[in-house]
Amino acid sequence: MSTVTITAADINKLRQATGAGMMDCRKALTENNGDFEAAIDWLRKKGAKVAALRSDREAKEGVVLSKTTADNKTGIALCVSCETDFVSKNADFVAFAQSIMDAAIANNVKTVEELNEVSINGQKIADLVNDKLASIGEKIGISKFERVDAAYVASYIHGANRMGVLVGMNKEAVEAGKDVAMQIAAMNPVAIDADAVPADVVAREKAIITDQVAADPKMAGKPAEMIEKIAAGKLGAFFKENTLTAQAFVKDAAMSVGDYLKKSGDVVVTEFKRVALG
Repeated sequence: MSTVTITAADINKLRQATGAGMMDCRKALTENNGDFEAAIDWLRKKGAKVAALRSDREAKEGVVLSKTTADNKTGIALCVSCETDFVSKNADFVAFAQSIMDAAIANNVKTVEELNEVSINGQKIADLVNDKLASIGEKIGISKFERVDAAYVASYIHGANRMGVLVGMNKEAVEAGKDVAMQIAAMNPVAIDADAVPADVVAREKAIITDQVAADPKMAGKPAEMIEKIAAGKLGAFFKENTLTAQAFVKDAAMSVGDYLKKSGDVVVTEFKRVALG
């Protein structure tokens, strides 16, 4: 008889590791006084439907989806990951991922933790994921989750569910939303504009550029002010290449994305999220 209190967290941990059913996990932990490794062995010896421990596996494949609410004011992008493209291309797995996305939108979820608690046909998504893990035999899970709320949100899926983009805008702009989402998918900007680039990213880039300039033999003996000026110019080039509104518009390189947005009716991008496999 177990003298250890078996908690719901203990049971969930064992389920995550093995994919076995909740009652089997509870019994395994009870029979083994809460010993996690012994419980896994007990499950295997009993012939339970147990997936091998997957914590050391990398789930780099999967299905990426993005979708907006009917009023286009909220968008969600997520990745249901797996280990092989064989599974990710399976119609049943794609449908499974789509059911999770539909539940996310229908229940207005804000985090992946909240999503895992949502029920589909009476079963929590967390339990459905564990059941799928056990039946497929691969490490799977909701590995990425993003949400955007704005006056208008555009959604775009690139390739065969390998990347999803959400773009929040200050007003409805269907064509501009699609074009900018495609831009983000192709060019992977780090921020909307230079002011929005995280301070640590700016500091890192500035340090790298300054060191590169200082190491140039042509700069030997040059004053520090000159080196700083050249480094500042190169940092500006970094912003132009890596921030959304400064980038050359992929459909017309003669203008920037910022120019295109202005031409489209003073559209302003308020936020974007890009979710990709890997």
